[in-house]
Amino acid sequence: MSTEARAMYNVGKAGLTFWSPTMNLLRDPRWGRTLETPGEDPYHIGKYASSYVSGLQQQDDEDRLKVAACCKHYTAYDVDNWKGVDRVKFNAIVTKQDMEDTFQPAFKSCVTEGNVASIMCSYNQVNGTPTCADKDLLSGVIRDQWRLNGYIVSDCDSVDVLFRDQHYTKSPEEAAAVTINAGLDLDCGIFFANHTFNAIQTGLVKEAEIDRAVTQNFIVLMRLGFFDGNPRKHKYGSLGPKDVCAPAHQELAREAARQGIVLLKNEENLLPLSAKSIKSVAVIGPQANVTHDMIGNYEGIPCSYITPLQGISEHVDTIYAKGCNHVLCAPINLQLDDAKKAAAQADITILIVGANRSVEEESRDRVSLLLPGQQGTLISEVANASKGPVVLIIMSAGGFDISFAKSNDKISSILWIGYPGQHGGAALADVIFGSYNPSGRLPITWYPESFSEHISMTDMRMRPDPSTNYPGRTYRFYTGTPIYPFGYGLSYTTFKYLVVKSPRRISIPLKDGNQCRSKHCRSIGAAGSYCNNLSFDVQIRVQNTGSRSGADSVLLYFTPPHVHNAPRKQLIGFEKIYLEPHEAKNVVFKVDVCKDLSIADEEGERKLAFGKHVFQIGNLRKYVILRPSIKQKVSSDWKPVNY
Repeated sequence: MSTEARAMYNVGKAGLTFWSPTMNLLRDPRWGRTLETPGEDPYHIGKYASSYVSGLQQQDDEDRLKVAACCKHYTAYDVDNWKGVDRVKFNAIVTKQDMEDTFQPAFKSCVTEGNVASIMCSYNQVNGTPTCADKDLLSGVIRDQWRLNGYIVSDCDSVDVLFRDQHYTKSPEEAAAVTINAGLDLDCGIFFANHTFNAIQTGLVKEAEIDRAVTQNFIVLMRLGFFDGNPRKHKYGSLGPKDVCAPAHQELAREAARQGIVLLKNEENLLPLSAKSIKSVAVIGPQANVTHDMIGNYEGIPCSYITPLQGISEHVDTIYAKGCNHVLCAPINLQLDDAKKAAAQADITILIVGANRSVEEESRDRVSLLLPGQQGTLISEVANASKGPVVLIIMSAGGFDISFAKSNDKISSILWIGYPGQHGGAALADVIFGSYNPSGRLPITWYPESFSEHISMTDMRMRPDPSTNYPGRTYRFYTGTPIYPFGYGLSYTTFKYLVVKSPRRISIPLKDGNQCRSKHCRSIGAAGSYCNNLSFDVQIRVQNTGSRSGADSVLLYFTPPHVHNAPRKQLIGFEKIYLEPHEAKNVVFKVDVCKDLSIADEEGERKLAFGKHVFQIGNLRKYVILRPSIKQKVSSDWKPVNY
C-alpha cells in the first residue's frame, strides 16, 4: 500500500497522510464498522496495528516516513447508529478496568510498538467528556505516557460536534480552546480555522499551545519530505504508474484473501472438491457474482475483479441463479423456483450469501444477527431441493446466527470469506478446489440471535454480571454458547501439538519490606524491579498428522487465577507455520511475565496474580504457578498452592 501511495504521490494523484488503520476493538457484533476492524482481541489488534503502521510508514534511521499512518478512533468508540442512539451524542460509560485491559491496549501498541505518526480521537464521549477534549486521554496518556512522536487529530467535525450536538461548551471559541488545551493538534474540518483566533484574542488559548500544535503537524510533514523539493529526486522518486497494480501486488491481494478464508464446517471432508469428478456446480445467491461488494468501504480503485462465480467457473461448468436480487432479500425479490431448479440439476450446490454496505457500514449498525431478509429461507429451500451436497459461503464482516445451517445435514461445508477484495472469487475457488488449504481463524465471536434480543448495544460492560443475567462480551468474558467461537477455523489436514518446553513454577523475587513477603496476597503490581528480565519460553512442537500440506495458525491463550474478575482466557501469542504432510516444527513463544500475564484490577492497575496460570494451545493445556520468592519462613496466614 505504501509503495502504491508513493507512486501516486509522485504523479500528483495522492497525498501521504493516510488516516488508517481503524483498530477499534469489536465489542458488539452489531457494530456497522465491523468491516473496518481487525477483530475483538486486544492483543491481536495491537499486533495488527503496529504491523500495519510499520508497513505503511517504513520509518528509516533518520526518522523519515514513506507514508504517515493514523490509528483511529480513540477511544471506546463502537456505536454508530443503533435504535436512535448515534455516535455524536453517545456517552460511553466505561470502567477503569475495561478501559485498561480492553479499549486502550491496542492504541498503546500502535504508539509504543508501531511508532505511529498520528492518533485520531473519536466523536463519542467517555464518562461524560468528549474524547477530543479529554486532557487526561490526549496529553496525559497519548503524549506523556506513550510518548507519541506525531500529531493528534480529531475525527472529521468532532470539535463542531462537541459544541453543537453535545453542548459541551457554551461557545465555539470555548470548544476550540478546550480541545487545543487538551492536546489536539489538528481539526479535521474548518472549526479551528473559524474560531481559534477569537479564542486566542479572548485569552482562552495561549499562543504557546498553537505553537505546539503547529510544530507537531509540521514535524510530520518534514519527516515525509514535503519540504525537500521535487519528490522525484529523493528516496522513493523512482516509483510511478508501473508500481500501481503491479503483478506482485495483485497476487498479494489474492494471497491475503486466501489466508483470510475460514473453514467453519466440513462434514465427511466434502471439501476440497475435485473438478475432474464434477460435471456441474450450481452457484446460487445474491453475492455470487458481485464485484464492488467484495472490497468493503474506504476502498481504493481495484485493478480488476474476479467474482466468486467467475472463479468457480474457471474450474467447472456452472449453473447460475441469483436466488435474490439483493442481500436484503425482501420476499418480493426471492427467486426460489430458479434457484431450486439449478440446485436440483447440479452435482454440487454452492450458495453465496451474506451482507454488504446496505447491511453493515459506518452509521449503520445492525439490530439483528440473523441473515438479512429471506436469505435463511433461500438457503434451507435450496438445500432441501439440491441433488448433491451443499457448500455455504458467507460474505460479510460481522458474524451471523447460522445455527440452522450448521445443523443441516444437507449443508456439508461452510466457509466465511469476509469481504475478500478484488480477486476474492479466485481465492475462494483456490480453497474450494484444493489448490490452497484454508488456515484462517475467526477474529470475532459469532453470537446467537438471543444476544441481540437481550443485550443493549450501548451497555459498555465487558465482564458478565450473573445477578442480571448479563453474559459479558467477546470470547474473553462471554459466558453464553457461541455459534462459532473466536479463533475457530478448520483445515483440510490435521495438526497435533506437544509441549516441548514450559516451566512449572515462576518465582517473583520480592525485596525486603514488600508486604507480600509476610502475608497472603492474591496479586501484586505488575511493575517494579522484580519484572526486569522476568520471562520464559513456551515451546510447542506442531506436527501435520494428515495427508495434505497446509498452514496452521498456532494460538497461545492463558487463563489467569480467578482474581479481579479476570478474563476467562486471553490470547498472548500467535504464529502461522506451514507444514508438509507428517512434518513437524517447533514454535517458540517468549512470555514476558509482567506484560503478558498481567491483568487489570478494578481500579485499572496492572497486577500479577499469584497461583495457577493455565496455558491453552488447541485442546492442549499446561499450567505454570506464579508465587512470591520468600526466603524466610512463610507466615501462618499464607496458604500455598498444592503443586
